[in-house]
Amino acid sequence: MFDRGYWRSLPVPHVDLASLHALAKLLEDADASSQSAVMGAALVSHETSRRDVHASPVHDIPVRSVFGSAATEDELAAEKAAAQTQSVKSFERKRPSRKPFPEHLPRERVVIAAPESCPCCGSAKLSKLGEDVTETLEVIPRQWKVIQTVREKFSCRECEKITQPPAPFHVTPRGFAGPNLLAMILFEKFGQHQPLNRQSERYAREGIDLSVSTLADQVGACALVLQPLHALIETHVLAAERLHGDDTTVPILAKGKTATGHIWTYVRDDRPFGGTSPPAALYYASRDRRQDHPERHLQDFTGILQADAYSGYNTLYDPSRAQGPAPALCWAHTRGQFFELADIAANARRGKKAPAISPIAFEAVKRIDALFDIERDINGLTEEQRLAVRQERSAPLLLKLEEWLREERSRLSRSASVAKPIDYMLRRWDRFARFIEDGRICLTNNAAERALRGFALGRKSWLFAGSERGAARAAAMATLIMTAKLNDVDPQAWLADVLTRVADTPQNRLHELLPWNWQPRQILMASAA
Repeated sequence: MFDRGYWRSLPVPHVDLASLHALAKLLEDADASSQSAVMGAALVSHETSRRDVHASPVHDIPVRSVFGSAATEDELAAEKAAAQTQSVKSFERKRPSRKPFPEHLPRERVVIAAPESCPCCGSAKLSKLGEDVTETLEVIPRQWKVIQTVREKFSCRECEKITQPPAPFHVTPRGFAGPNLLAMILFEKFGQHQPLNRQSERYAREGIDLSVSTLADQVGACALVLQPLHALIETHVLAAERLHGDDTTVPILAKGKTATGHIWTYVRDDRPFGGTSPPAALYYASRDRRQDHPERHLQDFTGILQADAYSGYNTLYDPSRAQGPAPALCWAHTRGQFFELADIAANARRGKKAPAISPIAFEAVKRIDALFDIERDINGLTEEQRLAVRQERSAPLLLKLEEWLREERSRLSRSASVAKPIDYMLRRWDRFARFIEDGRICLTNNAAERALRGFALGRKSWLFAGSERGAARAAAMATLIMTAKLNDVDPQAWLADVLTRVADTPQNRLHELLPWNWQPRQILMASAA
């Protein structure tokens, strides 16, 4: 049995906190190899002090004697590394400042009456020193008005013939809505995704009775009037050297249910490779996703088609065709498949049910991101400049990526989660690597993805298209509105002006009304004067 009195009689060693802090500091500054040496020396010292508690308390052991020369070398190495390390400026949060209101807005000056006498002594001898101005943004509620167009009748005293000026043009037959009202209805429905029933309710609250059927008739008539402009945009898009293509689902009303229809988009945007042709977007609607739809849309297209790996495009790429588009796949799509397996933040949110992070997917994302970094540097350059940079910088990275993917795939089982995105790339590697051979090709298909975002948002508002004709009408109006947006033109103002002028514009001058050629009537009148 142990003698408790003996253990109580032993002196408690005094611990020098300063020495322990010095030990912790040196361990932090030292590298891995030096830390093992320091810890070894500390353990030897601890064993010695444990054997002879009475003779050698901890505070009697000098720190330098414990660490020896290793500690001195570690301190020198730490000081040298600190001197060579670049200092990073800490982040300084800027005080938020509100931007000034646009200068073109009218200013209404409201002056608060000044006091007639001094509030301190009551003297009336006041002298103005200056003024402080506070600006408040305000909006004028929408105002409705009725325009009365008067056509006077005259009769001739000689021949008794009655003359009268012709009636003004209306966009719709027996129309009662002006071009600005029609443009607002169209833009709200197809640009802001507001169904006609919501518009009708809002107009009723403002005292205007416009039923849903009446609004629908106006929309259909406007779509018919604007059809020639849609045809011009279609011709312009399909004449491109390169197109972005994609599709999305749109429910279409059927008997007792909704069918899964599709909206197809083809975007022409030559700006990434320094092209001067104006950008434009073209939309089509279909009740299903059969491959004959893209075949019909692109039957005369012979450029580069950037799209996903949808099998419906394969007949377009058939080598037996006399002329057909050249395929180029989207790197953002395949990167997303790897990113899902390497998303640390998403796994943290899933908790215990989260799958393990794939180191192969993580490495693949890093290698693909290196290609995207190069693309950011050459965006907007000419085709020749982009191709030269890609041959110099991207080609070696692409070769290493292919070799690495094939090597990693040979080690993986068929059931590995990361094997699917690897196979997706390797089976279509020639289409992924085509950007090395052509400076016009973009690395992603984001242009088409952005063009379809409106329909993805609209599905949550209008839920479904009422018919195939309604879906085709939505596709035609989306073509006009999205093309205006791509050319930095206000779609509502453009539609209002086009609906006003389209009847008086000859067929051979309709191209002047296209968004990239359009000039508001005020500018035309000023230039004519």
